Amino acid sequence: MKKLILVSTLLLGFVFGGQAQVNPHAIGLRGGSGNFGLGGELSYQHGFGDANRLELDLGFRGNRGNGNDYSHMSLAGIYHWVWNITSGLNWYVGPGAQLGLWNDKNNSNDDGITLGLGGQIGLEFDFNELGVPLLLGLDTRPMWGFIGGGSGFGYGGAFSLRYTF
Repeated sequence: MKKLILVSTLLLGFVFGGQAQVNPHAIGLRGGSGNFGLGGELSYQHGFGDANRLELDLGFRGNRGNGNDYSHMSLAGIYHWVWNITSGLNWYVGPGAQLGLWNDKNNSNDDGITLGLGGQIGLEFDFNELGVPLLLGLDTRPMWGFIGGGSGFGYGGAFSLRYTF
């Protein structure tokens, strides 16, 4: 059922979505939480034309308490297709991957390199329409970890604040 909803949303976006005006560059912070812990990321977006971009995020997250004591550092790369909903409001979706280092103080067998594949979907408001070089976003990034600690399905929500140039 989830796959049907995702495919339907993508098809409707291709058919009815207007083309967005992607900023050439944006840099800022992306922070949130999910089932693999709380954390933040330094985020950079590089635009390719009017409707595509690459997002690179260097992130740190962890979970302490309730028997958990782990930390994770990662580099994620996500390719976005961006569509305009209305003036300044866009939605985006795209595939990506994540490479990281995992440290579990309770189980050292999980320590080491991690690799995940997934994607990202979200909404953003581009204040450039109002003359302010700011981009606010809200998204989720489901990932499937294949190697290392934190393997399995993970997701979470995040809020981002970026300066555009």
